[in-house]
Amino acid sequence: MTQVSHQQWGQVPGLGSMDMWTLQSPQVRVEVLTLGAIIRSVSCRGKHGQMEDVVLGYDDLEAVCVCLFYEDVSKGRFIFLSPSLGFSVQAVWLAEEVEGGVILSHTSPDGDQGYPGELQVSVSYTLQGETLTTDYRARSTKTTPINLTNHSYFNLAGQGVADIYDHEVSISAHSYLPVDDTSIPTGEIRPVKDTPFDLRVPVPVGVRLKNVPGLGFDHNFCLCSPRDDWTERHAARVLHPPSGRVLEVSTTQPGVQFYTANVLDGSIRGKGGVTYGKHSAFCLETQNWPNAVNQASFPDCLLRPGDEYHHVTRFTFTTV
Repeated sequence: MTQVSHQQWGQVPGLGSMDMWTLQSPQVRVEVLTLGAIIRSVSCRGKHGQMEDVVLGYDDLEAVCVCLFYEDVSKGRFIFLSPSLGFSVQAVWLAEEVEGGVILSHTSPDGDQGYPGELQVSVSYTLQGETLTTDYRARSTKTTPINLTNHSYFNLAGQGVADIYDHEVSISAHSYLPVDDTSIPTGEIRPVKDTPFDLRVPVPVGVRLKNVPGLGFDHNFCLCSPRDDWTERHAARVLHPPSGRVLEVSTTQPGVQFYTANVLDGSIRGKGGVTYGKHSAFCLETQNWPNAVNQASFPDCLLRPGDEYHHVTRFTFTTV
């Protein structure tokens, strides 16, 4: 049984009041903010029963606002989970309780951020036992590219741990997308076999990072072929052996971006005053393949009038 509650969490300059929704099951606790539909925290148990918050972030609203609006301007990555970069971080979303969770909705006007069409979008977060399900839906009045995803930074050891080198990762992908100097996919779909990107068998993150070119992982892993049918697939599994915590991800999306917090440099102070440095967290962003709007061989990223965009991602937190 999941308990759902909410409370006002502060005032956002220019946007009004925002709330924090709490989803609590016997195994997992999730906090969601109506600002940008952000997941503020996920607390789950280790093998000895200890609860830890495994999502990086901030303690107060002022820091959240600074972080989010910086993210919107830079088009870069940062600490929080929101359904998309761009319009989501500039709005307090409407929220309504549903069984086991909350559904948040927002309307992006025609031309917002340069994109055509009025976009009506919703994301629901529901918690059942150990599994957090995110359900994305959207409709547009004009044909528009869309790629809603999550940007939560995880460290399964909890807050204040320097790196994720002792985490073990596996990703169910036979191919990945090479990128150019600006981290944009080149259009090539490359097999992972005999490359550092072969994560089909679990490997310690720290060991594999030594063989990855550049600063670390920031690549899309292809979970299916471009024209495969819509269905839910296993995407990834991450284990933190010392705590026994496991995160498993499944999704209907055709790709997952594995990112290892390559540009965090210790200048950010987060929850409890801890600093977040390079490789202090990882992201598993389920998504359409990046740059699909410019690559005819990639899965279609256009939402057309009369169609509904719909994708589901599940995050399951267990122990071993």
